[in-house]
Amino acid sequence: MRPIPLLAAAASALLLGGLLASGTAAADTTPPGLSAPADSTASVDDLLMAGPGVDIPQMPEPRSGSDPWPDAPGANDFSCRPTQEHPRPVVLLHGYGANGFANWQLLSPRLAARGYCVFAPTYGLRTELPFPLNAVGGAVPLEQSAEELSTYVDKVLESTGAEEVDIVGHSEGSLMPNYYVKFLGGSEKVRNYVALTPLWDGTAFFGAAELNRLGIAWGLDPTLGRSIDQICGPCRQFLTGSDFLAEMNEGGAAVPGVTYTTIMTKYDVFVQPYTSGFLEGDDVTNIVLQDECRTDISGHIAAAYDPVVHRLVFNALDPDSARSPRCL
Repeated sequence: MRPIPLLAAAASALLLGGLLASGTAAADTTPPGLSAPADSTASVDDLLMAGPGVDIPQMPEPRSGSDPWPDAPGANDFSCRPTQEHPRPVVLLHGYGANGFANWQLLSPRLAARGYCVFAPTYGLRTELPFPLNAVGGAVPLEQSAEELSTYVDKVLESTGAEEVDIVGHSEGSLMPNYYVKFLGGSEKVRNYVALTPLWDGTAFFGAAELNRLGIAWGLDPTLGRSIDQICGPCRQFLTGSDFLAEMNEGGAAVPGVTYTTIMTKYDVFVQPYTSGFLEGDDVTNIVLQDECRTDISGHIAAAYDPVVHRLVFNALDPDSARSPRCL
C-alpha cells in the first residue's frame, strides 16, 4: 500500500474545506453594507450599486454569544409581520465557512426593501471552540445543521405568525436544508426552495471524491476519515458518492409539495461538474446562469452577490412579478 495516495487523499479532503473557507472569506471580508440614502426616491437597484448618498460602513465588531456575527442588513427582525403580497418569511442560508452577515450583504436588504420578512442565521458553529474558530459557519455535519434549522424555522413561524417559509440557500446552504425538508418534517413548512450553486450529486473537487472512495475501500475511514470530519464536519458529505448524498437522493431528492429552483453557473470551481446542480422532479426549475446572461462570469462565491442571480431569486419567490434579468 503506497503512502502517496493516502497523503493525497488527506490533502485533497482538507483542501476542500480550506478552499471553501478561504474562498468565502475572500469574498466576505469587506462586503459592502448599505444604508439608506438621503434621497428617498432612490431605487433598490441604486442602493445595490452603492450610488451617491450610500455609505459603505466598516465591518462591525463581533458580538458576544453563540453567534458572534452581526445581523445582515434588513435581516432578523423578529417583530416583522409578513404582508399580503409576501406572506412567507424568507430564510437565507449561507455556505460553508461563511455566516449570515457576510453571505447576504446584498440580497438581504434587497429582499427587505421589497417587503419581505428576511432571516439570515449563522448555523453550524463549533461553539465549544474559541473565537475566531467558533465563528466559522456550517462547520458541523449537515444533519446537525438541519436540526438547528428546524428549530430556527419554528421560531420564525411563531414570531411572524406565518404558516410557511421560503428558503434561499447558497452552496452548503443549498443542500443542507433539504435534509430538514425530506427527513425532519420541513416539507410541511417550506413552500419555495431556491438553491444557489447547488450540489445535489456532490462534487468531485479535483479528485477528492475518488480519493475519499479509495480511502474507505482501503480501510482508512476509522482513522483518516474521522480526523478530517473533526476538522470539517460536512466536507466529506459534499463529495460525490458520499453516504449522505446516497441517502438524500434515494427515491429522488426533490420532495413533493415543495417548489424548487436551482441556479447554477458554468464557472463553478467548487461544484465539479456544475451540472451536479441539476435536480429532477415534477416541480423543479433548473437554471444555468449563462443561459440567462451569456457574458455573466460569476463563479461559486460571486453568485450570492450577483444582481442577475438576485433577479432570478425574486422571480422564484414571486412568479407573478417575474421579469427577465438585466444582463451587463
